Amino acid sequence: MNRQPFADWKLETCAVHAGRTAGLALIPGLVPIPTIPPIHPSVTYAYERIEDLDEAFAKEGYVYARHGNPTVAALEMAVAALEGGETAVAFASGMAAIHVALLAAGARAGAAVVAARDLYGATYLLLDRLLRSQGVTIRFVDVTDLAEVETACAEVRPIALLVETISNPLLKVADIPALAEIAHRYGAALLVDNTFATPYLVRPLALGADAVIHSATKYLGGHGDVLAGVVVTSAAQREGLLEVLKTTGANLGPLEAWLLLRGLRTLVLRVERQCASALALARWLENHPHIRRVFYPGLPSHPQHELAARLFGGQGFGGIVTFELKDAGQEEVFQFMDRLRLCIPATSLGDIQTLVLYPAHSSHRGLSPEERAALGITAGMVRLSVGIEAIEDIRADLEQAL
Repeated sequence: MNRQPFADWKLETCAVHAGRTAGLALIPGLVPIPTIPPIHPSVTYAYERIEDLDEAFAKEGYVYARHGNPTVAALEMAVAALEGGETAVAFASGMAAIHVALLAAGARAGAAVVAARDLYGATYLLLDRLLRSQGVTIRFVDVTDLAEVETACAEVRPIALLVETISNPLLKVADIPALAEIAHRYGAALLVDNTFATPYLVRPLALGADAVIHSATKYLGGHGDVLAGVVVTSAAQREGLLEVLKTTGANLGPLEAWLLLRGLRTLVLRVERQCASALALARWLENHPHIRRVFYPGLPSHPQHELAARLFGGQGFGGIVTFELKDAGQEEVFQFMDRLRLCIPATSLGDIQTLVLYPAHSSHRGLSPEERAALGITAGMVRLSVGIEAIEDIRADLEQAL
């Protein structure tokens, strides 16, 4: 009997059950399936015959931890099921996942990449500093301007178009179906960082994306206790990802994979709650006298509100709210953050606890003031990652700090 019919299950069910694998048979013919996936810490694997080891090398079997691990494989199976992909490859961090996805797509000297202008700061630096220094042509565009995207793709003929479903930190929403059409028209792969949206809101592969990337540290893990990244793609693209992974050694460890599997079980419940609370807080902040502006796709004032409603199908608009304090610079923002008692000033997002971050000195610290200004990241901007606490308590903490 097939006990993991992922294609027939709702996302909530898939999140709870995906990734369970058969255990070791103590009694011949009786193979148990643990309800909780085990952790396999072994670095090396032996076989009864040396011919079997040779076959394992040839067919991506377990031979050495850098080539694969059963616990990591269970995680990859689960995330692929959640995103509706054929396969997934896990990495030691979200940045490793993005880097390898670009390398596997062909990012090398002489190639070009078109990317969203307002990416996560470290992703921007990866492209603008590292890959550019290695001979890759980088063209940044406003992905909400489809004409600009098309012009860039027509001029540089990129190997990849890299976007974020919901951008960091201004929460711009990418029109994935339209961007997929443009990318494919010019022979480029569409790579989508779906970290902020998660498969709860949208599955980019179903809308034409060629690969979906997650900083699994964030919503997939959800508890602030694991650093990881995942790329979900087609079976045909897996070999290219694995070749780069085995060469660079950016592997995810088995304990981290197990923690992620545990976090995935409650993904839908967490994100559902976070989306609802974020929308309520965004509406409240938009009318607060000490707030200059609120960025949130769920507000009618957001430029891509209608696109977000269509793309996310009524599931919600994400758990991140970005806002600007009125007449504030770094000093005033720091005073606000120091007065918080429940919300935690910490450099991450997607956790069960509410986190606040100052983009100018954390997520986008590596950019110059001029670069931040060009992206619209102001000195008074704060990013709020809404947790699962009672919304009354979150609002009260923000109120007293404001």
